[in-house]
Amino acid sequence: MNRYWILRHGKSIPNEKGLIVSSMENGARPEYQLAPEGADQAKAAGELFRKDNSVPIEIVRIRYSPFSRTKQTAEVVASVLNIQFEGAQCKVMKNLRERFFGPSYELKSHDKYHEIWAIDEIDPLIKPEGGEIVDDVASRLVEVIANMESQFQGCTILLVSHGDTLQILQTILNSAKPDAGSTCHDLTSRIQAARTLSILSQHRKFSLLTAELRAVIYLSITKRTCLKF
Repeated sequence: MNRYWILRHGKSIPNEKGLIVSSMENGARPEYQLAPEGADQAKAAGELFRKDNSVPIEIVRIRYSPFSRTKQTAEVVASVLNIQFEGAQCKVMKNLRERFFGPSYELKSHDKYHEIWAIDEIDPLIKPEGGEIVDDVASRLVEVIANMESQFQGCTILLVSHGDTLQILQTILNSAKPDAGSTCHDLTSRIQAARTLSILSQHRKFSLLTAELRAVIYLSITKRTCLKF
């Protein structure tokens, strides 16, 4: 019932330092927020979002991960759009947080991402020690979409999150598109049906650059008014 856009956070200090920062404890720390270049990227993304959306600002909703780099990105975008940060239109959602890669990878070189992604491609149900498998992330993203669909109708929703999280979201949404032979009619059921090994293992096909903005779902919306139920 809504239009969805995704935005990966701008270039962060962990990106500059080449570090994996995926735990809630570390991710919320101010020392792991955006780098100056990332703040500029976030501003540019906000301007692009405004340019590409000929809709009243009143029907825009921003939801963001609680990590400092995503919170700051959302704050910059909200400022560009003249939306009150942490007001009714802009709120944090814990389920949009980064995929936790486990203590063996936390604060280690980002080169180790490739080890994780190689395992994901073979079997996305192999869990990094103490971390999240792909389907763990998919499970909480189903809740995100279900929550948005239950709350709003006719809104343009921007989800500000992280690389792996948004890759996985795109993977399941792309596979959840309705088709003539589908037996699942509602979006949540189609997303659930898309959580298969063959689909989840391909999430890297949907990788994003820092501060990259994408339209994910465009459904036919007959009402211009954003309704909250």
